[in-house]
Amino acid sequence: MKLSLLDRSRTRAGEPERLALTHTVERAVAAEQLGYGRFWVAEHHGVPGIASGAPAVLLAAVGARTATIRLGSGGVMLPNHQPVVVAEQFLMLAALHPGRVDLGVGRSLGFTAPVRRALRRPDGEPDPFVDDIAELRSYLEGTAPVTARPVLEEEIPVFVLATGSGIRVAAALGLPVVLGGPVLGSPELPDLLTAYRRDFRPHRGSRPHVTVSLDVLVAETDAEARELALPEVWAMVRSRRTGVFEALEPVSAIRDRRLAGRVQELVERGSDGVAAGAPETVRRRLERIADLTGADELLASGSTYDRQALVVSDAALAALLIDPVQPAGRASL
Repeated sequence: MKLSLLDRSRTRAGEPERLALTHTVERAVAAEQLGYGRFWVAEHHGVPGIASGAPAVLLAAVGARTATIRLGSGGVMLPNHQPVVVAEQFLMLAALHPGRVDLGVGRSLGFTAPVRRALRRPDGEPDPFVDDIAELRSYLEGTAPVTARPVLEEEIPVFVLATGSGIRVAAALGLPVVLGGPVLGSPELPDLLTAYRRDFRPHRGSRPHVTVSLDVLVAETDAEARELALPEVWAMVRSRRTGVFEALEPVSAIRDRRLAGRVQELVERGSDGVAAGAPETVRRRLERIADLTGADELLASGSTYDRQALVVSDAALAALLIDPVQPAGRASL
């Protein structure tokens, strides 16, 4: 599998939120040096634990500090935007960073009801996702009644961030698909992917392409890696209880809470969902996923409170999956 990296610009307890963006750019620079193929950023609105609400802006900053690694969004949430505006943003990025820009799109409506209202997305509206993708692609390809500018000679690859129904959308539109979250543990996944490849309708010569997005953390031992996974897992467990996805906390602060009972069970279950371990443990986990999905690419999305440990983890993962003979920073469909 080709190897790429998704950074969500996670905030950390006790730090100014702006540092999350600074460290996203720094992580991208390091990822390019390690040979990762793509570096993607996220879109989340009104979430205390995530500083990135404007992927195009953040990608411009990443592109200014890098030279070869591809830049992408994981992803732009189309219900929050007019397709022509998204097209203009990414055409501008591609003009500034030729041959390096990808556009991942999703359909999330926002984490909470107040956020959805702020985005002018009331509950119960029809889902225009398929039409929005088709309209967006028409602007990128120059076939729409309105010409989105700047006009470019290159095409910008569009990826669909998908669960069950999104996989079918990607197949129908002839687009690559990015899979993550609960769908990776679904017993229906092999059948969904078989249908995706069988029903894929090529568009301008496109071929099926499956990217698996998974939290991955590598350390010297399995126990150390599971400790690194704890801050992200704890934030997710708390969000399900409080409705607020908060900044990452140090492992020591979480352990001081003396988790027990149902909470500890949820933490253990969440930790099992992370590919966290020593190098050989992670290798075996990723090989099983590759065998199950036939994935073309891994979009690693691990995070932890300890930034230096994250630097070490990114390097260890690169050592596992990146062929040192291949040129760094090259990923293509």
